[in-house]
Amino acid sequence: MTNQVYRRTRQDHSSEMAEDYVEAIADAIAERGACRAVDLVSHFDVTHATVNNTVARLKRDGLASTEPYGPIELTPAGRRLANKCRDRHQTVQAFLLKLGVSETIAALDAEGMEHHASKETLAAMRRVLKHGWPKEK
Repeated sequence: MTNQVYRRTRQDHSSEMAEDYVEAIADAIAERGACRAVDLVSHFDVTHATVNNTVARLKRDGLASTEPYGPIELTPAGRRLANKCRDRHQTVQAFLLKLGVSETIAALDAEGMEHHASKETLAAMRRVLKHGWPKEK
């Protein structure tokens, strides 16, 4: 079991940045009609080099496309991943709010927790949100 835990955590960490970036790109496109590197620099408070390197990885992985000095677009796979991430984030945040966590802390905690919650855990959270707490046996 221990090896599985660490392996899963490493896998989750390796995909976190891509997930955060595709979600941020989708948000920028929705809000402003386009996403440019400067939007991501501002959003993540990182350097242009960091954004350029990350966008290059997104392109390599088939999640984004861009031309020099052009806007950053999401591929269909990138849009699917962004929607999946947004859904996970919203589920975790809503669940934390149901627990009585403040809005500010729920938003902050959901940002990290969304990457590590399993499908089973997310399904359980959704059940609680939809049907309330399960009855004790």
